[in-house]
Amino acid sequence: MYLSTIGRTELSTDPPAPGRRDRWKVVGGNVLALGTVSLITDVSAEMVTAVLPLYLVLGLQLSPVAYGALDGLNTGATALLRIVGGYAADRVSRRKAVAGAGYGLSALAKLGLVAVGNSVTSLGLVLTADRAGKGLRTAPRDALISLSAPEHALGRAFGVHRAMDGFGAFLGPLAALAVLTAAGQSFEAVFVTSFCVAALGVLVLFLFVRDRREARPPAGTVSLRAVGRLARTAPVRRLVCAAALLGLATIGDGFVYLLLQRHTSLSIGWFPLLAVGTSLSYLLLAVPLGALADRIGRLPVMLGGYGVLALVYLLLHGPLDGPVLLVTVLFLHGLFYASTEGVLMALAGPVLPERLRTTGLALVQSGQALAYLGSSVLFGTAWQAWGAAAASRGAAVAVVVVGVATAFLLAPLSRRAAPPPEGSPAAGGGPAPLDSPAASTDSRSPDERPDSPS
Repeated sequence: MYLSTIGRTELSTDPPAPGRRDRWKVVGGNVLALGTVSLITDVSAEMVTAVLPLYLVLGLQLSPVAYGALDGLNTGATALLRIVGGYAADRVSRRKAVAGAGYGLSALAKLGLVAVGNSVTSLGLVLTADRAGKGLRTAPRDALISLSAPEHALGRAFGVHRAMDGFGAFLGPLAALAVLTAAGQSFEAVFVTSFCVAALGVLVLFLFVRDRREARPPAGTVSLRAVGRLARTAPVRRLVCAAALLGLATIGDGFVYLLLQRHTSLSIGWFPLLAVGTSLSYLLLAVPLGALADRIGRLPVMLGGYGVLALVYLLLHGPLDGPVLLVTVLFLHGLFYASTEGVLMALAGPVLPERLRTTGLALVQSGQALAYLGSSVLFGTAWQAWGAAAASRGAAVAVVVVGVATAFLLAPLSRRAAPPPEGSPAAGGGPAPLDSPAASTDSRSPDERPDSPS
C-alpha cells in the first residue's frame, strides 16, 4: 500500500486547506518508502534488543555499572560516525547510498552475534558495529525525509515515519518470542532471523527510496571549513547544546524495563513484551503529535514530552503497582518518544542549509548520542551506589532542569521557524520536496544562500 505511491511526481508545497481528506498526501511517497525501510529494520533490531537486557543482567550477571557502560557504548560510541555519514552524504550528494551502507552494516552485525557466544567483550564489539551502521544511516535518512516534504508539513512527515518505525519496534519483540518458542529458546535462531529481516529492509531501500540525483556540489560548498562555519553559527550551537543536555537526562530503555520488572515482579518470560507496550503507544501517537507540533509549535510539544519522561522516572518507584503501573508507564514512555524523537529533527531541519543539512542533523544527533553514553554510565553508577529508587528520582529532577535549559536555548529558533497557520499562503515557502518536479539544485555556497544560518 505504501510503496504504490512512490512513482508519483506531484506533491504540492501549498498547505492543505483545513478539513481536506487528502491533507496527509502532502507527506509524500518517499517518506512512506523510508518508513517502510525503518519498519522492517526495526523488526530486525528489536528482535535482538528486546532480549538483551535480560540476557546481559540475568544471564551473564552483569552489574548495573557494567550494563550501563555497555548500553551507553551501544548508542554513544558511534556518535562520530554520525558526523562522518552526514558529511559523506553531503559531500557526494548521495544520501541514499550512505544510508544503505549503514543499513547493510547493521544487518551483517546480526550474523556476528551468532559467532561471539557468551564473550562480553566480543558482544560489545558486535553491538558497536551494529550501532555504527545506525550512526551512518540516521542523518542521511532524516535529511531525505526533510527534503521529501514541504516545511509546513515536516512534523507530519517525521510523525508518519516514526509511527511506521514504531510499528516495527512493536512487531520485533513479538517476532523474537515466536522464534524463541519455535527454536527451543535458541538465541542463535533469533540472531539469524534478525539478519534475514534486516537484509529485506536493505533491498526495499534500494528498490523504492529515491534520492535527489544531482551533481557534486561546487568546490567549497561542502567542505570541512564549511562544516566548521556551520557548527559555529548560533542556531546550530543552540541545537547541539540542547540535544546534548536532553541526551544527558535520558536513561536507556533497558534500565526503565529492568526497574519496571523488579517493581512489579513481572515474570521473566514476559520481559520482552515491555518494549512492545512502549512501541504500541509510540506508533499510535507519533502521527497526531507530529501534526500537533505543526499546528502549535514543535518546541512546546517536545518539552511536554520530556515532562512526561520525568513522570515516568518518578512512577518507577511511586505509589502505583501491578498492571496499573505497567500500563501507565509503558503508555507514557511511548508518549515521550512520540513527542520528541521526530519533533526535534523537524525543528532542526528548516534551520539548516540544504547543502549541509545531513551534516547539520548529524551534529545534533551526535551531541545527543555522546551525552547518552554519559547518562547510561552515570545512572548505572548511581543505581549501584545509592539504590534504584534514588537513581530514578534523581533522573526525574535532571529531566526537569534540562527541560528548562532547553526552553531557553531553543526559544529563539522556535520563534524564527514557527509554522504558519494551515491555509496561510506563507506556509508554502518550504524547500521543494523530492517528490516535486520543482526540486532543484542550488550551487551557491552556504554563506551565499539566503537560508544559511551563517
